[in-house]
Amino acid sequence: MLSQRTITLVKQSIPLLANAGVEVTEHFYQRMFAHNPELLDIFNLSNQRSGKQQFALFNALAAYATYLDQPEVLTEAIARINHKHASLSIQPHHYPIVGEHLLATLREMFVHQFTAEVEQAWAEAYAFLADLFITQEEGIYRQAEQLKGGWRGTRRFCISKIVSESELVKSFYLKPLDARPVMPFQPGQFLAIQCRIPGENHQQIRQYSLSHTSNSQFYRISVKRDNLVSGYLHRLREGDELDVMPPAGDFVLRQTHVPKVLISAGVGITPMMSMLHTLAEQAFNQPLYFLHACRNPAQQSFQAELTSAAQSLSMLTIHTWMEENGNDLVCANNHAGRIRLAPLSTSLPLEHGEFYLCGPTPFMADIKQQLIALGVDNSRILYEVFGPHESL
Repeated sequence: MLSQRTITLVKQSIPLLANAGVEVTEHFYQRMFAHNPELLDIFNLSNQRSGKQQFALFNALAAYATYLDQPEVLTEAIARINHKHASLSIQPHHYPIVGEHLLATLREMFVHQFTAEVEQAWAEAYAFLADLFITQEEGIYRQAEQLKGGWRGTRRFCISKIVSESELVKSFYLKPLDARPVMPFQPGQFLAIQCRIPGENHQQIRQYSLSHTSNSQFYRISVKRDNLVSGYLHRLREGDELDVMPPAGDFVLRQTHVPKVLISAGVGITPMMSMLHTLAEQAFNQPLYFLHACRNPAQQSFQAELTSAAQSLSMLTIHTWMEENGNDLVCANNHAGRIRLAPLSTSLPLEHGEFYLCGPTPFMADIKQQLIALGVDNSRILYEVFGPHESL
């Protein structure tokens, strides 16, 4: 355990971090990649360029320093990071590298305030956190390895089928080359795809939500074409191969017998489809709502599957919102514009239902505020952010 002196010294550093803001994490990443360019094969460079990764790390550092003496407060956040790390195959030898550059960054940026005693406190605090991460991530690796059809690291898969779900989204059905079973997953989890793209200097790893039910034969991911890696995937053909990490992620469907509301926008529909198909397989008999928003009808994915789900789930109600051409739709449950929950408040299970959100961060932040305004408790609002985690 950390000493009270260590905790006090780290907490006293919080104003330094707050005043410097993301300059701390920008300096850290620049330093680390300059000295250890091999890590460019792990980190998402798109998130580096957008600043999302720096912002997420700064928030994580500030939260850890704040709750150093109350680690239970960070349990959920740490679990989420553990799953992201596992999907990237982060290993114990990576942690000393990160620690070295974190301490060097603090030393270089805060020359006068970062005394030897303060540096030692941060070194102890980082070592404590690193040990926790290493232990918990090893648990994730072992669990995946020991499950029937499980594995550690990457496994080679073949694209057995490609289906166009809308003008921007394609589904990829993945079967293992070794023809052995694949491990089960929980609805809401994702696969990390590792690939080498011609013309790119570094390996690329991206996470994509699983969009079908768990089975022993194949996985399905559904990918929106909008950047380097997704564009590469959209150019692949049936029969092409990919390196795949085991399923991971802590945004999962709770196995509770209470009403559920699945709310998504755009490609955020993908984990919701896994949840919906799973509930259909379980013959879920509680009220179930599927609320989805997209730009226009041409971008609405999985229309046939939603129709089929509505036929098999008697308690399912589907609502869709279209930002463009929404007025052309005549179905009573189709709406123009953006999702507004207040008109549905008399039918939604606000007092005891679970609400699952996935989509762009501003969309989810807006939906969360609407739900809170309608009286939904924060503990029943669950969400998934694509990319580095952000609080809503």
